[in-house]
Amino acid sequence: MTTFKTLLKFSLVPLIGIALASTHANAREVTGIAAKVNGRVITKNELNYHLTPYRQQLNASMPRKGPQYNQLIGKARNEILDNLIERELILSEFRVRTGDRQFPPYAIDQEIDRQIRTLYNNNKSEFNKALRQAGVTPAQHRRETEKKLIVQAMRSQQFKNATPPMPREIAAEYNEHKSKIRDITGDALEYHKIYISKTDSSDPLVTPQAQLNLAEDIVARLKKGEEFAVLAKEYSVDSYAEDGGKVGKTKRTDLSPAFAAILMETPTGEILGPLEDTRGYTIVRLDKKHFGPTPPLSKVKNRMESRVRSRKNKDKNDRWIERLKSNAMIEIKI
Repeated sequence: MTTFKTLLKFSLVPLIGIALASTHANAREVTGIAAKVNGRVITKNELNYHLTPYRQQLNASMPRKGPQYNQLIGKARNEILDNLIERELILSEFRVRTGDRQFPPYAIDQEIDRQIRTLYNNNKSEFNKALRQAGVTPAQHRRETEKKLIVQAMRSQQFKNATPPMPREIAAEYNEHKSKIRDITGDALEYHKIYISKTDSSDPLVTPQAQLNLAEDIVARLKKGEEFAVLAKEYSVDSYAEDGGKVGKTKRTDLSPAFAAILMETPTGEILGPLEDTRGYTIVRLDKKHFGPTPPLSKVKNRMESRVRSRKNKDKNDRWIERLKSNAMIEIKI
């Protein structure tokens, strides 16, 4: 399963898969407020949008929920709220410095064009499809792009006199993170699966709890060495059962975002599951991953340089954020 740290690291950017609602101080009743920063509202709806990708993966991978699930969700929610507060502090500083001036629209257009070009192979229909799958409107995405650019510009201003990163540092940053900046719409997977339905229309005694128990028992048997294909033919109820559960090369975009993300983070050959969806439980053995194309360093050099600069100037950034906090009115409502 994708770790929360991984998701959080890339969550407060307008890449598809994470959406945000608009944030107007007078647009939500008090019960819908997660926090206020200098009078600006961070809504619970906004917080939940950021939490959704992680929650979806956790829901799928932990069908029994329980105390550990609640602890992980709580920790994720608190860390996301801290990041949203920090972002709002920077946006507030921008408004003070510029008199609430609008960020240049052409710069937002250029950034969205860059995303379409580098993340979706210049295919706008794929970009729009990804927006729809994530439940993000073009207007929401544009607002988030503007916020991202403002924060980037403000951070760059803070570090403008810092020693610039060395070429070897930029190259090392690229090599470490290039898998995360690839075009994930080009990902594909090969795997085996067993699907256990939660109910059986021909047998009213079949319950979701009993089927979950069955799925967990099958996982245990697989881990002890029983043949996947044999158990798939015996228990699986989908169209792949006759082939021993074998699923051929499948585009990531043809799978649910949560399911695809979990599989892409799973080591090849590992037995995974049971994973829960609304209708049943899936057991998977991942056979092979195919990764989408990664842009060359020349195309993302500025982004890598910015990451290196931010890391090298972490202490200075922390002092800046603490100063903004000390001069701000912050109210946490949850």
